[in-house]
Formats: sequence, C-alpha cells, structure tokens
Amino acid sequence: MSSSLRTTLPTLLALLIGYALMQTGNTLQGTLLSVRGSLEGFSPAEVGAVGAAFWVGIVLGSLWAGHVIQQVGHTRTFAGLAAVAASAALLHLLVIDPLVWIVARALTGFCFAGLFVVVESWLNASAAPQTRGQILGLYGMTGLIAGIGGQMLLPASDPAGFRLFCLVAILISLALVPVALSRATAPTDAVGEVKIDLRRLYRLSPFGVVAAILCGITTSSFFALGPVWAAARGADTVGIAIIMACGTLGGFVTTWPLGWLSDRMDRRHVIIGASAMASVILLALVNFVPSDIPLWLVCFYVVVFGGSVIPTYSIVIAHVNDMVRPGEFVAAAGGLLILQGIGAAAGPVIAGMAMTAFGRIGLPYVIVAAQALMALWGIYRSLQRPSPASKESFVPEPAVPVGTELGAR
Repeated sequence: MSSSLRTTLPTLLALLIGYALMQTGNTLQGTLLSVRGSLEGFSPAEVGAVGAAFWVGIVLGSLWAGHVIQQVGHTRTFAGLAAVAASAALLHLLVIDPLVWIVARALTGFCFAGLFVVVESWLNASAAPQTRGQILGLYGMTGLIAGIGGQMLLPASDPAGFRLFCLVAILISLALVPVALSRATAPTDAVGEVKIDLRRLYRLSPFGVVAAILCGITTSSFFALGPVWAAARGADTVGIAIIMACGTLGGFVTTWPLGWLSDRMDRRHVIIGASAMASVILLALVNFVPSDIPLWLVCFYVVVFGGSVIPTYSIVIAHVNDMVRPGEFVAAAGGLLILQGIGAAAGPVIAGMAMTAFGRIGLPYVIVAAQALMALWGIYRSLQRPSPASKESFVPEPAVPVGTELGAR
C-alpha cells in the first residue's frame, strides 16, 4: 500500500463502513421482498415490478441528488436520505399490497441513488490521482462483500415475520453513525455540473451503450427474481440465501481476473466470452440438471453464472472510457448509469411476466436471451471496429448500480 493511500484511507474509513452497512441492508431487503412477496401470494410479475421500481428510483435519484449535495452538503444529504430509506423499509410491513410495495421500493431506490452519489463523489474528490484507482477498487470490493453479507442474513429470522424488515431499517440507520461522527470533512467541490449526451455516447461506443442496457436486464432480473426461482426449485430460506450469495461470491472471485485480462486484450472479447459462459451455464442448469440435485451443485452453477455476469458492467465502463476523452469520464459514467438503469427497470418486469407465463424457466431464458444478444452484438462490433490502442485502467464496480449526478446544463 502506497504512503499516500495510507494517509488518505483513515479519513475515508468511516465513509466505507457506512457504505458497507447500507449496502448490507439494501441487499437483504431486495432478497427479503422477493421471498415475502411470494409468501403473500404476489405473482412473479408483481414481484418483478417491485424489483424494477428500485432501479427506476435509482435513475430518478441520480438526476436530483447532486443538486441537493450542492445545497446542504454531503453529510446532511447522507443523513436525510438514510433516514428516509430506513423508514421506507418499514412501509412494506404496514401495508401488504403490490402497489404500495412498488412505491416504497422506488422511494428506497431514489434515496440510495443519493447515498451512492455522496459516497462516490466524496471518495473521488478526496483521492489523489495516484491512489484513486486503489480507493475505488476498495469501494467496489466493499460493495461485493456487503452484498454477500446481506444475502446471508436472510435465514436470521422467518421472512414471514417482521424482524428482518426491522433488521434492514437498523442496518441502514446504523450507516448514519460513522459518517455523522467522522472528523473527515467532505470536499466542497466534489459534485459539479455534468452534461450527458447519449447520442454522442452511442457514436463513441455502440457496443458499450447496448451492453450497459443488457447488463442491467441481467443483474436486476437475477437479484429481483432469483429468490423466486430458487424457491420454485424447492430451496428453503437458508438455501435461497446461500444461492443468492453464491452469485455475488462468483462476481467477487472473478472481478479482478477478468478486469486484468481485459487490460491485456480487446475488452469486448472478454465480455463475449463471459456472456457465452453465462448462457451455457444457465441452459445446462435448465435443460440437463434435475431439480433434486444437491444444493452444493446448484451453488456451483450459480457461482459460475455470477462470476460471468457481475464483472461485465465494470468491463463495459472500462471499454467506454477507452473511447472517450479524459474530460468526459464523468459524463460517460452518468450516461452508462442511465442506460443500465433503464435495462435494470425493464429486466424484472420482463422476467416476471415470463415466469408468470412459463413458470420458473422464464427467468433463466430471459437472462440467456440478454447474454446471447450481448455476445452477438460484441462479435459484430468487433468486426466493425478494432480495439483502441491505449486503455484506461480497469476499476471494479459494485454489484448494485451506483449513482452519478446528471446535470441539466
């Protein structure tokens, strides 16, 4: 670890601890809502709509959060949004109704977009150029570890009861403590105006634009409806938690190796290979693996699947950054977030409708279609344009999409 990183990290440790707590609560809440919705008799389409609402809130919150930070500062924004997010988690207990859950989940996504903007802009502005990649790498890995922890908390209590919802609210509320009590001061110029031009982004990287949407469809469908699929295969609460955690664990294991590989060859080829692997593993799981196989074997398939799809968005970001000018990095990241959010909002709805119509196989086939389309599009674009001669360094992103300010001007 470099001396400058050792100097910077203690001042940002409280921020990373708060981020880990809120991500743990958010991941637990996403899985819990899928399981509890099924127990309450929600259809897969309704469960998918609840999952999609979070991503709609993420996109809308990303458009708004930067302006609030400029008005009241990072710490107050974090405190206010975390309080609302913790309260929204308890709304699901007060009224058991799909429409109310959709609104509450969208409110949660809206708040979390702002929380992500606070964390990311604070980290970016505090890091020196020579340590930014390392700090953002720690940020990405913290998000993945928190995701695994959140999934594994599901068996802590009965999903049909109220305790897990209270635990979600407690975790998100506790995220306030290290940030509010930290002596670190948020940079005053961490958030600025950013102009995003999606048409220009497509001209710079047609593959990256389409791939970002398909990444959103894939990951959101899996995290929103994976618990429903696992329950349909006969998994109990513990099994569902393990299966979902294994998906994130696979991404944790393969993020750095695939990123390292993408720095040394055409990133599109890495994405094509990962997409093909995800398609093959899901097709094998659906068509050739009986439903009564041991849990450890299902987990093996899910680990390979997660290892194929979760790192993909980070590689897409790196590929797009290879194409844009240095001053356009933030705008490109914001544009990709919007595109991924669009896909993430549509994915659970499409997959939920497919599961309602065709049963549990609807989810894997929607994901296979998205991954196969990504691979085919990647092959086509590789034939149309060579890989760029110079590349930006790969930086892993968390499994859940993060917020970036979208300026109006």
